Amino acid sequence: MINILFTCAGRRVELVQQFIKARNELNIQGKIVCADMDRLSPALYFADEYYILPSLKDSAYIESLGNLCIKEKINLIIPTIDTELEFLCSNFAWLKSLGTDVLISEKETVAIAKDKWQTYLFFNSIGLKTPISFKKTDKDFNMTFPCFIKPLQGSSSINAFKVSNEQELLLFENYIGSCIIQEFIEGQEYTVDVFCDFEGNPVYITPRIRIATRSGEVVKTKINHDMELIEDVLKIINKLKPKGPLTVQAIKSKKDGKFYFIEINARFGGGAPLSMRAGANSAKALYKILCGEKLSYGPFAAEEGAVFLRFDQSIRVDNYGK
Repeated sequence: MINILFTCAGRRVELVQQFIKARNELNIQGKIVCADMDRLSPALYFADEYYILPSLKDSAYIESLGNLCIKEKINLIIPTIDTELEFLCSNFAWLKSLGTDVLISEKETVAIAKDKWQTYLFFNSIGLKTPISFKKTDKDFNMTFPCFIKPLQGSSSINAFKVSNEQELLLFENYIGSCIIQEFIEGQEYTVDVFCDFEGNPVYITPRIRIATRSGEVVKTKINHDMELIEDVLKIINKLKPKGPLTVQAIKSKKDGKFYFIEINARFGGGAPLSMRAGANSAKALYKILCGEKLSYGPFAAEEGAVFLRFDQSIRVDNYGK
């Protein structure tokens, strides 16, 4: 019996569906449970059970989460948003004492992914190309336009802007507050869906071209096993030893044809279910790991050239507010 809980489930319907499909195809007994603070979060209505929890900022959240884990005999929590990762790291040992593991990397990896300046320093430290960056327009600031500005701790491309001149830069810097200002790299954007075992060994590395995005999440994508990109991502994996998923973003520069790394997310990215559907099925891999199976690296597991288009659907929710 393996019971999995998705916290802050929100709109992660595709991810939930892939885990339900994997569980059923492997004939594994257990529930998929979703939790969120908003009763109108779509993913709730695709789970076997769902729960409404307080906000992460509410002091009652951790007790409510613990009670849920005890009641549903949760074996594993899968977090879905950046803002809960640090919290779950801090409460990892306590949740383990309840019999619940968390699919989360070490706190050092979470910290590198959370803070964009630390991400920039990390890429430099392992010899990967990354856009020239500054934390603010201080005396050492030397940036040409256009450039790019975003929050030091942000996600989903919220408050991320291409900047054309000094006036715009000062405006956005005052608006955002704590930010990172980066060299603008023109080129093809890539997302790499990484999945590792619990010891940090790679199981799947799946690069995808980001053909089109909306609100920071991919809506059109194509599997492309670029070997240079894969080798660079292996350097990231070997250093961070992530537990489970890691999402890496890079841009292949039009100018020099090299990959410039810009982001790391220590969780399943929004487009991760597409790599699963293409053959790099990390949902199935995770169930197999939880069943005690030892997995090896599966290069090119996803179908090369597979293209996916994402679109909105609706569901009706009855008895809302009753």
